[in-house]
Amino acid sequence: MRCLIVGHLVRDIIVKGSGIEHRMGGGAYYSAMALSRFCTVEILTSVGEDFPESWLRELEEKGIVLHTIPAESSTSYRLHYLDGNTRELSLLSVAERITDMPRGSYDIIILNPVAGEITPETVALAKRRSNFVVADVQGFIRSPNPGRLKLTGVDGGIFNGLKVLHADVSEVRLVRNLDPDKIEVLLISRGADMGQAYLWGRKYTYTPVRVAVEESTGAGDVFLASFAMFYHDCPFIQALKRASAFTALFLQHRSFDFPMDEVNELARRVTVERLNDINLHE
Repeated sequence: MRCLIVGHLVRDIIVKGSGIEHRMGGGAYYSAMALSRFCTVEILTSVGEDFPESWLRELEEKGIVLHTIPAESSTSYRLHYLDGNTRELSLLSVAERITDMPRGSYDIIILNPVAGEITPETVALAKRRSNFVVADVQGFIRSPNPGRLKLTGVDGGIFNGLKVLHADVSEVRLVRNLDPDKIEVLLISRGADMGQAYLWGRKYTYTPVRVAVEESTGAGDVFLASFAMFYHDCPFIQALKRASAFTALFLQHRSFDFPMDEVNELARRVTVERLNDINLHE
């Protein structure tokens, strides 16, 4: 299976208490690491010479193929953690926009921007390249201007026809004209609390298993990527349970070195219920 992930790799500066850590991040990174366990992964990104070569080699050693667009500087965020689930973000610099993608067909295309780098035209191009396109709202509603993170709105019409769209409960309020009937699966997460999922407009709730979490960075990206992979091969409810369990284990271990038997066992504890009404903003 061949999967393409589109979005900026990021130079993250993590601040926790008095400690500062520099590490690779961005939705494309976490989604790629999650999928690298299951399929051939390619990343289309833009980085500058300030992006450490060792980080790129780390991805290549995992078998991930990189398509890079040169930039003056890489996208960089400062993440100041107030606790395990609360952080303040500041955008320090932004790489180039992504307006094209590699030739060929892909079994899955994941659009996972972090700072407005994917245009509506690129979304339309992805739909022509694959019938299994998924996206995360997060980077579509973030301002590309450096400074304290600012969120802007986006027209949900660009997501019509997607296989899967993910947003957290605060982000979905910023998507105008979002119609669950025009997206096969809409996932609305709420951290460790009960989330919502829509299958062709039919509403479900799901309750993840709570685990001890030191930080939540990458949770939504792992959830989206793992759901896409499981949903490619499994029924909707099974994919939702397994993706919730997979994400919980990632957060618990901060790695992907756990057996799938553990994922399947934890998935049995994820509850999914079908509801009758549709209310995106409750």
